[in-house]
Amino acid sequence: MSDPIKHECGIVLMRLLKPLEYYKAKYGTTRFGLNNLYLLMEKQHNRGQEGAGIACVNLNATAGEEYIFRERALGNGAITDVFNSVGRQIEAYEKMPDNERCTNAPFVGELYIGHLRYSTIGRSGISYAHPFLRRNNWKSKNLCLAGNFNLANVDEIFDHIVAEGQHPRHNADTFIILEQLGGRLDSEVEHLYTKFALEGMAGKELNQAIEQHLDLERIIKRATAMWDGGFVICGLTGSGDAFVFRDKWGIRPAFYFANDEIIVVTSERPAMQTVLNIATEEIQELNPGAGLFIKQDGSFKISQIHQTENVAPCSFERIYFSRGSDRDIYRERKTLGRLLTPQILEAINQDVDHTVLSFIPNTAEVAYYGMMEGFENYLNQQKTAAILNKKKTLSEAEVEKILQKKIRTEKLTIKDIKLRTFITEDKNRNDLAAHVYDITYGTIKENEDYIVVIDDSIVRGTTLKQSIIKILSRLKPKKIVIVSSSPQIRYPDCYGIDMSRMSEFIAFNAAIELLKERGMENVIHEVYKKSKEQENQPKEWIVNHVKDIYAPFSDTEIAKKIGEMVTPDNCTVEVEIIYQTIENLHVACPKHNGDWYFSGNYPTPGGNRIVNQAFINYYEKNDLRPGKQTTRKNNK
Repeated sequence: MSDPIKHECGIVLMRLLKPLEYYKAKYGTTRFGLNNLYLLMEKQHNRGQEGAGIACVNLNATAGEEYIFRERALGNGAITDVFNSVGRQIEAYEKMPDNERCTNAPFVGELYIGHLRYSTIGRSGISYAHPFLRRNNWKSKNLCLAGNFNLANVDEIFDHIVAEGQHPRHNADTFIILEQLGGRLDSEVEHLYTKFALEGMAGKELNQAIEQHLDLERIIKRATAMWDGGFVICGLTGSGDAFVFRDKWGIRPAFYFANDEIIVVTSERPAMQTVLNIATEEIQELNPGAGLFIKQDGSFKISQIHQTENVAPCSFERIYFSRGSDRDIYRERKTLGRLLTPQILEAINQDVDHTVLSFIPNTAEVAYYGMMEGFENYLNQQKTAAILNKKKTLSEAEVEKILQKKIRTEKLTIKDIKLRTFITEDKNRNDLAAHVYDITYGTIKENEDYIVVIDDSIVRGTTLKQSIIKILSRLKPKKIVIVSSSPQIRYPDCYGIDMSRMSEFIAFNAAIELLKERGMENVIHEVYKKSKEQENQPKEWIVNHVKDIYAPFSDTEIAKKIGEMVTPDNCTVEVEIIYQTIENLHVACPKHNGDWYFSGNYPTPGGNRIVNQAFINYYEKNDLRPGKQTTRKNNK
């Protein structure tokens, strides 16, 4: 993605099923869990580069010893910082005299969670880094949470827990979820305490009975009934129970693996395949609305917590966010590139001989291979037709000439530097941005060759205008064709991706410009009027009227306008933008039909409320993120 955006986080949950001595004997270390946690997080580094955190429960700690450990850090090197800190703590422990040591070294235990963070709601700082921890002297009341999520109805959940008597100190969704689930956990423990106390139990026997009968499934089912959004939440208690729960719409992904040694849950499948050396078929997807629950004794089960509803797994996971090393994602991205071939051929007038294919940025490389396959298939058809049409008159030299036709591919652009912030004047910043990418000279025949460059998506168009098109035009091609393997991004996200303001979308801005050019500004005012009228209605009643902004125009008309808008003022080369169609997106990614970014069809009512507020904010020139103003204003 040439326009970088922040997106959903990554999670790991791991439960070791054997005594630590087993791993020492088989793998040579009691840090088997910790080492694998590190690798599983590094293999998902793409999912979060602003922060990282881990937590560990030691099931064998005795009274007076710490049994739940947590470490968090911020920054792109957060994973390294976290594990370096853990390493120093373990080294300090190992230098202690035997009589001063606890049962195990810090962070050497049986139960782990890990988290990789992208802040998608504009909140930052170590206090917002996962895992979140709710402490208590009762082991079973300790709760540690981490998640890949964004809730679209935080205000409703906030009001609900306040009505129950709680007093949240923050209005961020993770804090509220922690208090909501923590409150339910407290109630569950107190219920069990009363039950077993009436049966005559006391002391350690009573505590053990509570820990053995703790029902996280019941807690999750009751607490999450009103949640609206995309989420995978994982958690653990100080007594050794753990859970992972996925939203009933299937928006955010989760995969798990279990054998007699280990249970692992991750956001992406290839991480487990590489670290644990297991086959794709051995890994299961956690179904929408389902939860994986692990008891203190290591037994686990999968339970359907809520019935599925409008299942719409995120298609952006397949286009861009997840690593392309996943077997199915790799195939899907190649298909996305291949399906664009007919549109590209039309844009270059079928002149394959004078067309050079390339890609920007590296995340578009797999789609680029698919685009090349599409061109190779087309060229092979042309070769076959040329031979068959003249098969009786062709000389050997003519046949050889036909067969030697090849698709031209080059590495046209190289990302050279990162844009630094020490230049603050807009003009100078734009001049600097033009040099973020460099080009390979001598690859293009001036005024004769077409340049076709594929990107996985185009959000704002800023990088295209300020850098990519400007630098490519120096090669003096006949035409520049920018191809997006995703459809036009028209609507904001509210499920964990940092795309929340209408003005950020080049497709939206293009549609607005077209309305103004054609004297149809009344459409803008009418959409605002309709949106404002339903602003305070229940989210279930809200309709996405923003679709009316795009309704008068075809995809081609909007793409043409985008091409005009991203062409630099002094650029004399023709520029054309080609987008994937929504229909072909579903052909390429048949199991991931969550396309609200492109279609405006949100799977949850909260989505319609967010897009409604986003348009109101745009019209009223309010720069707030639409999700932020729905929470309690007096608790900022």
